[in-house]
Amino acid sequence: MQRLGIYGGSFDPVHNGHLLVARAAREELSLDRLHFVPAAQSPFKPDAAPAPAAARLRLLRLALAGWPWCGVDDQEARRGGLSFTVDTLRDYAARFPGAALFYLIGADQVPSLPRWRAAEELARLAEFIVVPRPGENAAPLPPPFRGRTLRGWPLGVSASEIRARLRTGQTVDHLVPAAVAEALANNPLYLGPAVPHPAMTT
Repeated sequence: MQRLGIYGGSFDPVHNGHLLVARAAREELSLDRLHFVPAAQSPFKPDAAPAPAAARLRLLRLALAGWPWCGVDDQEARRGGLSFTVDTLRDYAARFPGAALFYLIGADQVPSLPRWRAAEELARLAEFIVVPRPGENAAPLPPPFRGRTLRGWPLGVSASEIRARLRTGQTVDHLVPAAVAEALANNPLYLGPAVPHPAMTT
């Protein structure tokens, strides 16, 4: 049976914490492949304005270069609008019949799972893998969701922290992969809230 991991999120931008989670998930779940799926827009953050999907996808591809067991799936970006996890899991279930699906979710999102669209179907489609925050115990998954908590190596870094550092001209070299740091240094993607996000050039 093929074992596929699905890692959703904004990845705004991708950072070393995301990559540590990916490695831990592969090892602990014996994954054949892990797919990063950047959301177009979170339904729980409708007023947030993430960087353009094309820019976030490019940074992800830079970060994952040389990781043959990882892929970047742009389906939520292509759909546009609000991104609902059930649509993505339905797609994986249809494309990989019989595969075991594992959906990675941040510990802070666990309490909201019953409010996700088609929650009962979600619970049937995949096992939910909780990514804990450093120093915190993850809340148990609410029924009917099933899954486990990733042991891994939690890293106390967030995308919002990285954006804040970039806006104030501070280095992020120790927080993101080298290729991502170079791309961010060469593009004003996160200059500040008053500056519109340009699409990054290739």
